[in-house]
Amino acid sequence: MEQRIGVTGSTGTVGGRVARILAAEGVPLVLPARSPDRVQHLPGSVVRQCAYDDADAAREALAGVGTLFMVSAGEEQNRVATHRTFIDAARAAGVRHIVYTSFLGAAPDAAFLLARDHWYTEEYIRASGVDYTFLRDNLYLDFVPALAEDGVIRGPAGRGRLSAVAQADVARSAAAVLRAPQAHVGTTYDLTGPEAFTLAEAAATITQLTPATVRFEDQTHEEALASRAHHGAPRWQVEAWVSTYTAIARGELAEVSPDVEHLTGRPPLALHDLLAAKN
Repeated sequence: MEQRIGVTGSTGTVGGRVARILAAEGVPLVLPARSPDRVQHLPGSVVRQCAYDDADAAREALAGVGTLFMVSAGEEQNRVATHRTFIDAARAAGVRHIVYTSFLGAAPDAAFLLARDHWYTEEYIRASGVDYTFLRDNLYLDFVPALAEDGVIRGPAGRGRLSAVAQADVARSAAAVLRAPQAHVGTTYDLTGPEAFTLAEAAATITQLTPATVRFEDQTHEEALASRAHHGAPRWQVEAWVSTYTAIARGELAEVSPDVEHLTGRPPLALHDLLAAKN
């Protein structure tokens, strides 16, 4: 049976872009999805029902997949356990190479709490015996304008800098790896934008290029927790949100990497470029 590339997250932005890029090039795909009815029909693709935490369904969905693009699961307290279930199923199904969307600076003591989940997932993939490639994305550039509530980006980021990366650049980088996975075995790529900016600078750029007027307000940790209480999210999730800003303040999200251009042959989008194209 012909080995296919599996692309998870095809109902989302990054996974969907990756699937469309590869399908347009005639690459045979398997698209495992929790909600198959939401998957866009693509030529040469097979859609199969699959949830990361359902080992039997995942194993069946990944039959015939040689290389798997694994988009990390959504925010949840037990995300690492969910990932492990899916990785075990992939290995049992015969997947030989996992390309995983991790996070910049993933480490067991990362200031951004969710980056710790990515570190433990990476470690589990390494120990599984399958080939791997890790794409350590920074925060998505596309989400930066959405950080503002009522015209204010609030958080304990201080003057720290952020090299956020566009989702389109992540998708193009992933597609480049998936076209020739053997050339990227055992490699970790840091996917960032072309510059690192403060949130005050981001607010000024958003104000300049969109109809919105935005400013940045620095906060203490406790102020940040209190200002997000109205969302009604559990404490662990609010702490994770706030830790995004703490990581910026500590300089953990400021690295500017050449890896996007190395993989795609084109420089990554800057915030100015992204906003100018949309407005």
